[in-house]
Amino acid sequence: MKKDLPLSARILLVDDNPLGSTARGMILKEHGYEVETALSGEEAWEIFQKNHFDIVVTDFRMKAMTGLELIQLIRATDSPARIVLLSGFLNGLGMTEQSTGADELVAKSDKEVPELLRAIKKLAAQPNRRGVSSDKAVSQEAAVRKARARTTKAHVS
Repeated sequence: MKKDLPLSARILLVDDNPLGSTARGMILKEHGYEVETALSGEEAWEIFQKNHFDIVVTDFRMKAMTGLELIQLIRATDSPARIVLLSGFLNGLGMTEQSTGADELVAKSDKEVPELLRAIKKLAAQPNRRGVSSDKAVSQEAAVRKARARTTKAHVS
């Protein structure tokens, strides 16, 4: 049963836990969002480069490419996509939107579902992000090269 119909948003959901990914995907679809899933940062990056997404929801801790590395790759593009970072380590590691590059942070907890829906609804209602500013582009290009090198190394190993 759908709740209040949200603003339309295409979401890329990234989580290397298949059960978590399925559960979150079902909840988001139930609330009227179009959801595509990826089970790794590398898979998400490949999908992201080929498709348009309004919002990316990514887990923090994944095997080869972390959520932070995925965020760096996305931010280095001119994509207007908003990003939600999910983690059970938010408070323990002192993560913030500024330190992670995410637009919203959601802690994995018993309040995760309403917080995730709140964050997505908020981001879907905001105007598009502007592309990368030229002063940030150089440092982000370096971040992209580093993340791609790590991804390539992980595939070779």
